[in-house]
Amino acid sequence: VQLQASGGGLVQDGDSLRLSCAASGLTFSPYVMTWFRQAPGKEREFVAAIIWRSGTTYYADSVKGRFTVSKDNAKNTVHLHMNSLKPEDTAVYSCAVRARRVVTSAIRTPYSYPTWGQGTQFTVSS
Repeated sequence: VQLQASGGGLVQDGDSLRLSCAASGLTFSPYVMTWFRQAPGKEREFVAAIIWRSGTTYYADSVKGRFTVSKDNAKNTVHLHMNSLKPEDTAVYSCAVRARRVVTSAIRTPYSYPTWGQGTQFTVSS
């Protein structure tokens, strides 16, 4: 399984941006696909997740109301639509996938995910 993230770049404070994560080589239906981010000097943190079958979504408090995660089943792709971007959103964003069901609390934990994409960087300038 390979995850390819795309959509990074340089944007202005208040702009919008969409990141995409395409999964290839899947031999299973994912349970959950998730976005994490890591800013310089900080630990990786949970951003948003989507349960593949139900479409249920989860968000970090810091992005709730500004970010929306969606999926394209036919293309095995997850999108992260980001509005009202702030400089503190600057980070490397990575997508991850998990095949097996896990308790809800574990969805937000990086260690729950065996498969990761390479990450895409974007910077929000003030």
